[in-house]
Amino acid sequence: MKARTVWVGLVAAMAVSAAQAEPLAIRMSYPAAAGSLAPMFPLVPAEVYRHYGKSYTVEPIFMAGATQSLTALAAKELEFGTLTPQALTIAVVEAKLDVAVVGQAFSTELPGYAKNEFWVRKDEVKDFPDLKGKVLAVNARGSAIAAAVTLMMRKHGMEAGRDYQVVEVGFPATLPALESKKIALGYLVRPWSQRAAQNPDLKPLFGPGEVYGPQETGMWVARRDFIAKNRAALVDFFEDQMRLRRWAHDPATRMQAVAILAKAAKQPVESFADYLLTKNDTSTRDPEARIDIARLQRNVDSMAAAEVVPGRIEAAKYVDMSLVDEAKRRFEGSAK
Repeated sequence: MKARTVWVGLVAAMAVSAAQAEPLAIRMSYPAAAGSLAPMFPLVPAEVYRHYGKSYTVEPIFMAGATQSLTALAAKELEFGTLTPQALTIAVVEAKLDVAVVGQAFSTELPGYAKNEFWVRKDEVKDFPDLKGKVLAVNARGSAIAAAVTLMMRKHGMEAGRDYQVVEVGFPATLPALESKKIALGYLVRPWSQRAAQNPDLKPLFGPGEVYGPQETGMWVARRDFIAKNRAALVDFFEDQMRLRRWAHDPATRMQAVAILAKAAKQPVESFADYLLTKNDTSTRDPEARIDIARLQRNVDSMAAAEVVPGRIEAAKYVDMSLVDEAKRRFEGSAK
């Protein structure tokens, strides 16, 4: 009997040890493959992603807008939700979630980089008054893109529902919807904006930068209890991110990164080759995945002033760069 008890205890201990050895699974949302690069993370070479599969793994999950990510994060269906400043404010003020921004996925509208814009048909829309009574498309209600439409149209005296209609259309379907006259205005990201530029019947009307200025568009947000419980693995993740971002932007290896993302996104390499990870890219990625807190605060303040969020937050209280700081120290030490 004693031997059986010892054996059962040994088996239980082995099971606990095996469970502890399992890498942390990070379910991460992303709105567009070429923005956050998330779909490529499971395919990055081991010499770049040195901790991947050992202390953590990533499951990229497509979600069209930050509101979907916020809902999933609240339901604990995500570990990292890619949120906009608007969604972060809603998470804190309205949903009362105990969350923190732990890193930058991507920023947009930065000086010196390309920009995405809202496009229209030239013959129908000369200026904003021509949008009255029309159907305008956004990727998702509650997104930064939707808020940009609300703010710009309000600036021109128009409100959704009363003066125009808003519909949700995914990024790949927006250009066909615009060309087929199903919508009057649509937000085009690359590569579809490049294709639109070749159509003489279309033109850009405005961009989010005219509404927000430079923006912390995609931020990795996690629950604080998850951060506290999994610090070691998350530091590994950010150390790998620092290595990945330098490798991906290096002209010598950039096309390897482009090819991996194209494979993950199931798109031809040509769709990304001429812009991704260059100054022609509309998304910028800090080498350390660090958030610009002052920029985030300006984004939050502009939305609060326009009343498209339920209140104002002090952004610094909801940003935790300690994982990035620790990862940076380790990364710099390993580079010596």
